[in-house]
Amino acid sequence: MFHKERSATPTQNPTRIMKALPTEKANPKPIQILRTVFGYDHFRLKQEELIGRLLNGQNALVIMPTGGGKSLCYQIPSLIRTGTGIVISPLIYLMQDQVDALKQLGVKAEFLNSSLDARSRYRVEQQFQSGTLDLLYVAPERLFMPDFLNTLAQTPIALFAIDEAHCISQWGHDFRPEYLQLAEIRSRFPNIPCIAATATADEPTRKEILKQLSFTPSDLFVTGFDRPNIRYTVVLKKSVKNQLLRFIQTEHPKDAGIVYCLSRRKTEDIADWLTKQGLEAVPYHAGLSAEQRQVHQKRFLNEEGLIVVATVAFGMGIDKPNVRFVAHVDVPKSPEAYYQETGRAGRDGLPANAWMAYSLADVVMLQKILETSDADQQHKWVERHKLNAIVGYCESVTCRRQILLTYFGDTLSKPCGNCDTCRTPVETWDGTVAAQKVLSCIYRTGQKFGAGHMVDVLLGKKTVKIYRFEHNTLSTYGIGKGHSANEWHSVIRQLVAANLLSVDIDGYGGLRLTQSSWAVLKGEEEVRLRKDPEPERPKKEPAPKPSLSNTPEEQALFDALRNLRLELAREQGVPPYIIFHDTTLIALAQQRPQNLEEFGRIPGVGDVKLKRYGKAFLKQVLSH
Repeated sequence: MFHKERSATPTQNPTRIMKALPTEKANPKPIQILRTVFGYDHFRLKQEELIGRLLNGQNALVIMPTGGGKSLCYQIPSLIRTGTGIVISPLIYLMQDQVDALKQLGVKAEFLNSSLDARSRYRVEQQFQSGTLDLLYVAPERLFMPDFLNTLAQTPIALFAIDEAHCISQWGHDFRPEYLQLAEIRSRFPNIPCIAATATADEPTRKEILKQLSFTPSDLFVTGFDRPNIRYTVVLKKSVKNQLLRFIQTEHPKDAGIVYCLSRRKTEDIADWLTKQGLEAVPYHAGLSAEQRQVHQKRFLNEEGLIVVATVAFGMGIDKPNVRFVAHVDVPKSPEAYYQETGRAGRDGLPANAWMAYSLADVVMLQKILETSDADQQHKWVERHKLNAIVGYCESVTCRRQILLTYFGDTLSKPCGNCDTCRTPVETWDGTVAAQKVLSCIYRTGQKFGAGHMVDVLLGKKTVKIYRFEHNTLSTYGIGKGHSANEWHSVIRQLVAANLLSVDIDGYGGLRLTQSSWAVLKGEEEVRLRKDPEPERPKKEPAPKPSLSNTPEEQALFDALRNLRLELAREQGVPPYIIFHDTTLIALAQQRPQNLEEFGRIPGVGDVKLKRYGKAFLKQVLSH
């Protein structure tokens, strides 16, 4: 482990302190720390450039996909620069998770947040003031306490790192007002380098983060948003519990995953139902007690194969790398929310699934929530745009990854081949006449009835409602018998997604024409519609594990290594992945090192982990 020089606790102005102290030692080099501490031979994306900026005292706003290695960009400079790296995070569990992982590597790291008792806080504060910490993770609320600000002013600081930086922007999908105070830290310590990092930020969000932190445009680094290991799939919601169960049983038996729902009641309902079907599942939402949420989250981190069914209250602080799937049984409110939530799958870079069930009813519910909120009109306009974007994503007939990346200003030159629309291309048809029939029927019935009634009129049904309003006398009554009820529901859903229809959320979900509807009614605009695919059928066999070659020997060794990892993790009271990621176990199973020297070359095995775990895991490898 490398050791950097420490200074006696200074009492001068922090600006003068950082000018006087050296900003970078001649040795070690970042690549040495990457190899000996973290166990990797090569930097990814723009990690090396970003580390260099911080070592040179410059700032950076980095937009990097989940699992892309943002934390290394500030962890490595904190090990080289004089002083302690201060990492600001709103997530208590993520702090503890990252600190536990760093301690496994031999890094001197601690956290300060509300979960600590007075004695523990005092111990950490003393370590910080004495200059013995490489990294200190703090919550924003703790950062701005007067006593802690005074301590910062008298203690050498290597850098400031702001995690989940989208929380700074009012346009971000998870805006947190307390984050706006971070501008004060920049003004108090202008000569200490600062890095702000997030996986999700569109153009307006990026601009506001730069403005709030007094960064320049040259400080912005966007490494791309693509997560090629994630397979995106969207299905039409029919019997969503059975659809979800079929997906898990065929694609991810015994895998850890997250299922997102819009309501608390639904999380408990689905978790209970999955449990009755023989799966290990627990609910998670803000209505549960803090103790119960903590138990469920700890189980998810420490156990293999547990499913958490949750509202969006869960996941932001989850660093578990081997989450193999994220499922949405309701449509998320924005592409940012969807991207971040699905990004919790496959953080280790191994194949993972993002599966979503979608319906028009979800969209109407989200519209109603938005329009009845207390947000001002400008925010509502932005949120409408985001909701329209996620609906367009669901209804897309082209590569879903291209649609998602385009939203964030990223590009993909050709279809990805790893989403449902690429693997099973969607048929389209000329829906102009069908659209005209729907629009005409809605207009003639007064633009106040929902989709179900419109379909009944088009099919010439003899319902009480139709006769009560005398809709059987209209020219559009029965003109849609050439299509089934499901097909007409599909047409209406797609017309809403294309803004050729709107839904009256103030009343009872009545359909209304939009300004764009008239060009279609007059025959001035063609409408192309997707042909909904047939419901997915169960596969005869579970999908093979994509990570191994699946020879019996490799699989047996991988399972034995995973059992050993779980045993060691339980002894230490830490999540298994903190000892070694699945990617490291896979490499061990495939490469089968014969001695400690070869073991030390396995990705993810640094010097400290080699000393701690090398003999035990090597013995397991050799026994196979």
